[in-house]
Amino acid sequence: MSEHDKGKPAGGDGPAPGAGYAVEIASVRRVLSPLEESVVAARKIKDDWKTMAEGITNAAAFDVEKPAKDVLSEWGFGMGRVAENTTVIVETLRQVIAAYMLADLLRIKDFAPTEDNMAKLPFGERGLQAWKDGARPDFDPPPGIYQEPWFDDDGDGGSGGTHVTGDLPTNPRYQVAGEGGEGWVVDGGGKAPLA
Repeated sequence: MSEHDKGKPAGGDGPAPGAGYAVEIASVRRVLSPLEESVVAARKIKDDWKTMAEGITNAAAFDVEKPAKDVLSEWGFGMGRVAENTTVIVETLRQVIAAYMLADLLRIKDFAPTEDNMAKLPFGERGLQAWKDGARPDFDPPPGIYQEPWFDDDGDGGSGGTHVTGDLPTNPRYQVAGEGGEGWVVDGGGKAPLA
């Protein structure tokens, strides 16, 4: 190890830690915060619907009381289900943030937080030691990002739509990033008719 490399994490040749995935981490955190608040609100509704229903007994006529209580009961049940499912999403997003942070510290280039890539990250003391010793897996490239073709841009390509020249292939998708570069891809796409 050269004098220049001392103090640097043993990792890829990607950007310095703290600079590589800051945008991705911030983006996931922006999505995570409102979801966490939604889980808290949904659990509160699930737990407190009976309290709301007690107020109906004192303020409503008999013919409205039962349907109103039924609606609140179903609402409480539904919000409980929303809380359960959203909790899974919140936990997954927390794992994605942790994976991005570790990939950032290890200076892994072009990391995509897929399930396979997250499993390849070094885990624990022995995993980090193996990483420092040079045992590094090959990470899968980020998946391609596709843009559905929209043909409402008057053909000039300047108003935000996809500029189309020539005949379109059957079931096309316009790939804007990922392996293979930018351009039209025929991958089966959607079977619905295009705009």
